[in-house]
Amino acid sequence: MLSKKERELISEIWGRLTPVAEDIGAEALLRMFASFPGTKTYFSHLDISFRSAHLLSHGKKIVLAIAEGAKDISQLTVTLAPLQTLHAYQLRIDPTNFKLFSHCMLVTLACHMGEDFTPTAHAAMDKYLSAFAAVLAEKYR
Repeated sequence: MLSKKERELISEIWGRLTPVAEDIGAEALLRMFASFPGTKTYFSHLDISFRSAHLLSHGKKIVLAIAEGAKDISQLTVTLAPLQTLHAYQLRIDPTNFKLFSHCMLVTLACHMGEDFTPTAHAAMDKYLSAFAAVLAEKYR
């Protein structure tokens, strides 16, 4: 699915973005909540207002998981196994939300990366985030 060059590009991008994981993750979550209000139901017990501690913390967790998966995409299923179980069996998140979040993450990356978010980077990241969402949803089958 991803060429060696795309894998290297994805790994490099996430390595660069890890220091701002809170900001990127929180922004992507806010985009999702604004664009798809039904996704907020899973966060009703948390303060998800702009720059809240809960939003920043959860956003950081998401970005760090995405970045960790990017280190060795061939092992994505193994890397995400604990998150698959958590989201499917404990949190019972609608797997459609993973796709919605992936789209919001792409928009957020485009905003943060500017000209560095080339068509090649966009295509590679879209493939990777689609794979990430698909792997998270595997336990639902």
